[in-house]
Amino acid sequence: MAKWGEGDPRWIVEQRADATNVNNWHWTERDASNWSTERLKALLLPVRVEGEEGACEVTEVSKLDGEASINNRKGKLIFFYEWAIKLAWTGTSKTGVKYKGYVEIPNLSDENDVNEVEIHVSLAKDEPDTNLKTLMKQEGAKKIRDAIKTYISTLKTEFTQGMILPTVNGEHVETTPQVAPKAEDRKMVQAFTHAQAALEADKGGKFQLLDGSVTGEFVNLVPEKQLVMKWRFKSWPAGHFATITLNFTDKGGETEVCLEGKGIPASEEERTKQGWQRYYFEGIKQTFGYGARLF
Repeated sequence: MAKWGEGDPRWIVEQRADATNVNNWHWTERDASNWSTERLKALLLPVRVEGEEGACEVTEVSKLDGEASINNRKGKLIFFYEWAIKLAWTGTSKTGVKYKGYVEIPNLSDENDVNEVEIHVSLAKDEPDTNLKTLMKQEGAKKIRDAIKTYISTLKTEFTQGMILPTVNGEHVETTPQVAPKAEDRKMVQAFTHAQAALEADKGGKFQLLDGSVTGEFVNLVPEKQLVMKWRFKSWPAGHFATITLNFTDKGGETEVCLEGKGIPASEEERTKQGWQRYYFEGIKQTFGYGARLF
């Protein structure tokens, strides 16, 4: 147990003038409420569906009560969000008749699976019954649920950037060696880099990552063991490639990932290191849940 005032290095924040949370040992919290409010509005307002009876669309986010935050304790992210949401929607029949109604989401919470979140669709008072209510209840609710899923996903990726920092000596990703080489797959690469990618995951195969900012070629691929690449950033001198080697070592339930870069321009070393940390190691951890510990 760490003890206050006894020089325990785990409480190093107490000993630093800049109060840096070294190695993320302490509990840190980031308020995501304002970000979540804007993000939810941006995702819910464009919801629109069409059917044989006409079209329905969300016209207003009339209630958005709640809060969201992210906590970091010893390199583990803990997400909290709880929202009560009310939307106004308008349905327009094929003949041009308009109907108004509401959508209520009483408890969007981290305690509930997104597929179990209740979505109640109703018509406004004194509105006559219409098949547009059914359209909104079925197809509209699906799109609203998809918007909620996107909110949760971006909360756990975009908003968490930089909340987990490595320690001094390299990176360690908690996963299995069978999982690590799957970073070669295009869809997975696009998921954790949040950018377009094109690649041929074979020896001699070419790749483009981060919307073309990074290009290269696979030199050697040994499943569960090693990945060697010719790798360059687009701002480097024309034709200049570094050699990036990733070695994967099974540590019994964990995989130690050792990265070695040779031939990186001296002026680009720090930028390249930060780029790998942000777009690869942190991206994989935050997107897929691997690497709850990074040190």
